[in-house]
Amino acid sequence: MFLENTKKSGCIEVICGSMFSGKTEELIRRLKRAQFANQKIKIFKPAVDIRYSDNDVVSHDLHSIPSTPITEAKQMLEVENDIQVVGIDEAQFFDDTLASVAQELANRGIRVIAAGLDTDFLGKPFGPMPNLMAVAEDVQKVHAICVKCGNLANHSHRLSRSKKLVVLGEKDVYEPLCRSCYNKAIAEEKKQSNSTNI
Repeated sequence: MFLENTKKSGCIEVICGSMFSGKTEELIRRLKRAQFANQKIKIFKPAVDIRYSDNDVVSHDLHSIPSTPITEAKQMLEVENDIQVVGIDEAQFFDDTLASVAQELANRGIRVIAAGLDTDFLGKPFGPMPNLMAVAEDVQKVHAICVKCGNLANHSHRLSRSKKLVVLGEKDVYEPLCRSCYNKAIAEEKKQSNSTNI
């Protein structure tokens, strides 16, 4: 069970899971609690993520918090000296230096809270997330609900046929599925693909 850090020491917390699992909502909750405790916070998001806002971090249910869009993880190292908590949304979109950047921030005594997809639409570990999870003191995996059967969902099934790794979208492009329903959906897509290629 997650217990929020009460001492002034650096640490890394990761919130991960599929699309629509509440990752950003949990990130915003933790950051707002830190603000309520009069802690100085700084929030970063990848500049590529402009789904709801160019600048704010916004959850699917439209809770938001101001953030700084950046293009590279190393830009986080430029935070002011009085920052106590750094929040990172959509961590999977950052480059592979994210884990070492988070380590450096934590070593400075900063509490780092990162939220992101742990796997991509193919079900494979996504970007820097595996390394970030490996160096974190706390990893919380959150789950969506499978839209097909109602079980816990841990896959982000892409509804479009794009093969690009990064395709921004919401419920029009992705659906949360459990392992069984995801495997069935992928098998059906392969079957349809094979029949159109004949």
